[in-house]
Amino acid sequence: MKLFSTRFISGAALAMALSVAPAAFARTPVDQLVIGTSLAQVLSLDPQQGTEVKTQEILANTYDRLVQFSGEEGYAIRPQLAESWEVDDTGITFHLRDATFASGNPVTAADVVFSLTRLIMLDQSAAANFKNVGYTPETIADLVSAPDDETFRIEMTDSVIPESLLYRLAGGTASVVDSAVVKEHVSNNDYGNAWLRTNTAGSGPYVLRRWTPNDVVLLEANEQYWDGAPAMRRVIMRHAPESQAARLMLERGDIDVANALTAPDVLTFTDKEGFSIDEVKTGGYYVLSMNAGREPLSNPLVREAIAYGIDYQGIADTILGPYGRPRNVPVPEDFEGAIDNPDWSFQPERARELLAEAGYADGFDLTLKTIAQTPRVDMATAIQASLADIGINVSIQQGNGSDIVASHRARDFDLLIPQTGAFMPTALGSIDNFVTNPDNALEANNAGNFVWRSAWDIPELNAMRNEANGERDDARRLELLRQMQEMFIAQKPAVLPMFERFEPIVISDRVHGYEGHPWSLTRLDDVTKTED
Repeated sequence: MKLFSTRFISGAALAMALSVAPAAFARTPVDQLVIGTSLAQVLSLDPQQGTEVKTQEILANTYDRLVQFSGEEGYAIRPQLAESWEVDDTGITFHLRDATFASGNPVTAADVVFSLTRLIMLDQSAAANFKNVGYTPETIADLVSAPDDETFRIEMTDSVIPESLLYRLAGGTASVVDSAVVKEHVSNNDYGNAWLRTNTAGSGPYVLRRWTPNDVVLLEANEQYWDGAPAMRRVIMRHAPESQAARLMLERGDIDVANALTAPDVLTFTDKEGFSIDEVKTGGYYVLSMNAGREPLSNPLVREAIAYGIDYQGIADTILGPYGRPRNVPVPEDFEGAIDNPDWSFQPERARELLAEAGYADGFDLTLKTIAQTPRVDMATAIQASLADIGINVSIQQGNGSDIVASHRARDFDLLIPQTGAFMPTALGSIDNFVTNPDNALEANNAGNFVWRSAWDIPELNAMRNEANGERDDARRLELLRQMQEMFIAQKPAVLPMFERFEPIVISDRVHGYEGHPWSLTRLDDVTKTED
C-alpha cells in the first residue's frame, strides 16, 4: 500500500509571524508557530465530541491516546501513552508509561477506562466508530477494565479485528482525559461536556490557553510533558478563511503554515523558493449526500442520473487541483482490494434518459447545502451548473459548520457536500463510512452514522460490512471488500463519492518537522524553527 503523504520540497526560507492581536504583524519568534487556517468548523474541544477536521489538530496536541500512527514508519501503530501491548484471542492488554496530565495528576489505567466509557456514554457522533463494532452503552462496562494503575485491558467483540481496534484507539475520539479534573466539572450528568467544550484536561505537549471561535486558538507548551517540553513555546492558530489574504500573509511571513488555501493559491507555491507543499492523502472523500428519504432522491434511477450528471474531471481540473482526484468507489484506487471505477463520467444525455425513465423528463428543483469553506463552495457551484444541463435546478445554501452539520445530522437537506476520512489506511477503513447503517429508522436517531443521515437503507451492505469487520482471514476479508464495492455501485448510492480527498498544506522552510496527518492529528511537539 502506498503511503498517505507525499512532500514536495523547494528552496530556502522565508517567514515572519503573527502576534495574537489581529492587526499586529511582526516576525514570528523562533519558539512560536503560527498557523493560518479555517476555524469555522471548530464547534467543541471535547475530545469525545469534537470530530471536525480542524478540531483534531488542537486535540492531537492537548491530549494523548494509547497509541498513534504517522507517516514516519509507514503508518504502523506506534506507542504513545502505552509503552507496549499484547494481543490475544479475546482482547488487547496495554502497559502504560509513567506520564502525568497537565494538572499534575498521574495518568492511570482508570483514566483510560473513564475516557472510553465516557465516549460511549456521551453517545454522540464521535462514538460511531466504536459503537458500530459493538462498544455500546450496554456493553462498554464489560469490555474495558484496569487490572492495576499501569495496565489497561479492552476485550474485542465479534465485529472487530485487532488491527481495526488499534486504529480506532489511535483516533482523536479515544483521547485520554484527566478523570479527576473532568469529574470536578460535571453538571447535570453531562460527563463534564459543558466544561470540556472550551477547556482541555489532557496529557499532551500543549495546553489550551485561549479559544475565540472563528478568531484564534492559543496553545502553550506543557513544560511537564512526559516526553519533554516541545520546542515551540506557543502555537497560534489564526482564523484565515480568505485564501488570497492567507496566501499573502504566508508570502510576507506573517504566518508559518497555511492549510486552508484554494487550489490556485496552493499551486502558486509550487517550486517557490522558501516553501514546501505537504500533500496529505486522507483516505477519505468529498461526497455528494442525497437524502433518500425524500422524493425524487429515493429513486435509484434519479441517483444514477445525478452520478452521470456531474463533470468530475472538469471540477478536478479547474477547482480541486491538489485537493482531490475523481473517484466514485469508496476505496482509494491505490489501496489493496480496490475495484475499478464505474463509468460515471459526465454523460448528460445518459443522465436525461435515466430521469425520463424515472418519470422526471421535465426535471425538478433541489437545494444543495454546503459549508462556506474551500473548496466546497466552488464545488457546489460547479455541480449546480452540471446538473442544470440535465434539467435539475439546484439552489445553493451556504452556512457555517454548525448550521450545515446540524442539517446533515437531522436529515434536513436535499443535497449536501460533506467530507469523509478513513479510520485506518486500508480498504476496510475507507469504505466503512459508506456501508454502515444498522437501523435506518428515523426514531433510531443515529446521527453519528454517515449513511443514516441520508436515510439510505442498506441491510445487505451493512451485513456484509459486519462480516468483513470480524473476518480475521486477510484473503477472505479482501474478497468481501471487493464484493461490497460492487454491491455499493449496483445500488446507486445516496452517499456518492466524488473525489478522493487530499489536504494540501503550504509550509515555510523556516519550519522543520511539521508533517500533515491523514486524520489531521498533526503533532507539533517535534516541530522546530530556524531564524532564516
